[in-house]
Amino acid sequence: MKSLYKNYLFQKHLLVSENDSENKEMEEDQSQFEILFSLANLFNIRIAEGGKLVKKEMIKYVAKCLGENVPAPFYQGFPDSVRRLGRDELLFDQLLHYAVTYGLGDFSEPGHSVFEEQFERAAFNEKAEIKEFSVITEEEAVSILNEAVNNLLAGTRPLSDDQYILVKEFIIDYNFAFGDIASKNTCVKLLLDTGNLRLVDFLFMSDVIKLVDELNFRAYDNLNIHKLNLKNQHRKFITRVIKKLFESGRVDVRTCCEKKKAWSGLLHHIHYPAETEAEKQFCNVMRGKQNLSVYAEFEKAMMERNIDAAAQALRSGKGSAAVLRNLNYLISRCRTSEEIESVLRCIETKNVVVLLQLLIQYSQYKNSGGPRTFKFTKYNRLKVHTETPEEARKRRSVISEGQAHMLEDHILKNLQKVLKNRLGRVYIDPAMKKYAVPLQENTSQGGFGVLPKGSRIPIPDTKKIRAFTYWEKVNDIDLSVFGMDDKGNRIEFSWRTMSSKQSDAITFSGDQTSGYNGGSEYFDIDLSKFRARYPRTHYLIFCDNVYSGIPFSSCFCKAGFMNRDLIDSGEVYEPKTVKSSFLINTESTFAYLFGIDLKTNELIWLNIARDSSVNVAGTTNMDFLTDYFRLTDIINVYSLFEMMAAELVNDPEDAEVIVTDKDVKCGENVQVIREYDVEKMTALLK
Repeated sequence: MKSLYKNYLFQKHLLVSENDSENKEMEEDQSQFEILFSLANLFNIRIAEGGKLVKKEMIKYVAKCLGENVPAPFYQGFPDSVRRLGRDELLFDQLLHYAVTYGLGDFSEPGHSVFEEQFERAAFNEKAEIKEFSVITEEEAVSILNEAVNNLLAGTRPLSDDQYILVKEFIIDYNFAFGDIASKNTCVKLLLDTGNLRLVDFLFMSDVIKLVDELNFRAYDNLNIHKLNLKNQHRKFITRVIKKLFESGRVDVRTCCEKKKAWSGLLHHIHYPAETEAEKQFCNVMRGKQNLSVYAEFEKAMMERNIDAAAQALRSGKGSAAVLRNLNYLISRCRTSEEIESVLRCIETKNVVVLLQLLIQYSQYKNSGGPRTFKFTKYNRLKVHTETPEEARKRRSVISEGQAHMLEDHILKNLQKVLKNRLGRVYIDPAMKKYAVPLQENTSQGGFGVLPKGSRIPIPDTKKIRAFTYWEKVNDIDLSVFGMDDKGNRIEFSWRTMSSKQSDAITFSGDQTSGYNGGSEYFDIDLSKFRARYPRTHYLIFCDNVYSGIPFSSCFCKAGFMNRDLIDSGEVYEPKTVKSSFLINTESTFAYLFGIDLKTNELIWLNIARDSSVNVAGTTNMDFLTDYFRLTDIINVYSLFEMMAAELVNDPEDAEVIVTDKDVKCGENVQVIREYDVEKMTALLK
């Protein structure tokens, strides 16, 4: 079985016992015991089910997933040896190192401290959390993967890169039969990657522009669809797609008019051979001056200050979700309470994802009068734009905070109505209030311990956080931390500042710059000491960036965190203590990893690939990240399933659906949804 399938299942705490054609005999009892003991002793993994299926190769596989042959950091005695060095020694250490690597251009060997004294590590004796795993057969694995792929395809949200690769490979390897593909984004990618024209049956003519945009970016690294230079093979492919859409009658002319300029350019570029009367009429409309789109009708009504007609045009032509997406524009133009009521009557919708997105937006709405920051994704990377003074001056669609709260209440009632009685008897563990609903996961990296953005993990008082990154095939990757107070003021902890900031509160392992064959960096955060030293700081934000300038996808880089005892023992990197380890493979050079809420002692998941080519952290705006820190206060897994339950039960044995972050035993017909079951949750949101 391919590694990507096993890696995906490992995230679900499942190990696959692969079929062995050469040796089908089961492991001897003594050998099984040794394997189980090794998994427990090395990684704190307890096999809850399937112990008889364990195999020796699983030990090596788990070591690879949780950290295998992780290179030593710059300060090999980290953290104790770092704390023994003075400020001048720390500074000279790194300057000497930079002089060798960047001054002399010697990247051949990883650099280490010249002041570090001999050290001897105490044997590992920390109490680490047990990880419950199950071992399944290859046949069971394929069945679980099949269900996961179906759930991913049923979700309307774009998939992350890891999710998409899983879906694509499974479709190819297991001759997967398409049932439904709810996301146009996913369908377009699959069509480009497989060339299977059966996928056109899940698209409409208006989706061709999305197809061309994706093709233009992938094959030509071109972000401007209005300046096409497609090769002949791609022109023919787009032509075949358009022909097939005409044959099936999936031609939505009014929607295509929303992208008339792009359509006109595309038809000219591919020299589209319009043969049928329908094709000729379509081409004439796209090349003509008249705009028949719903949005043209909407804008005309808005110009005439006919708010009711504008809202009705959107609702009848595009659905209530389109009205919701233009709420600020509509409400800001309303002059009377009657006009507001007419708009509200148009926003009843069954689109759960849109309702959840707007619920979050209006819950966080603040009309400060200052420049606004907008977040959106393109090609599975986060883009961030803060208004310029000129844009802020010309801003027209402004609503009051009172109007935002009114819209929030209305949307919440609509959401409760749509979700009501979607499930039967449901048991929800109270701990699920700390987990966020998976809505914006397309910019995420995949790996062990990864959770939806905004999810919170309690940090025990007896533990500290050790954040890590390690890499190969690139010289210099930097791990950094930024403290932020409630006014947005920042304090930087990075290779640029740590010679003067090393302390018991926050300790850095040193800037490793010659890591092509293996480099690593760490931060230790003692939360109680950090709060005492930096009392104004509310949040910590951890970042990873490639100083060498190439994207993460061109090298190998893992990141994550460990829960370590306040008093150190063992190696710098101890797989037993790893809470999360994930591969950063984004096309950009910058990624947000996670945050810490110092007031609640909780780690908060970010896991965002930012569309950026910056190679030094701290040069970009981070204020918008605090939006993710408040997500679970607005909507969380507990409150979502509470709305869907026909009946909430207090005992898991009475439930048809169990939502928990703990291992539970239940009957065959009971559905269990864990905190990491993103696919099951997104399917339920359809």
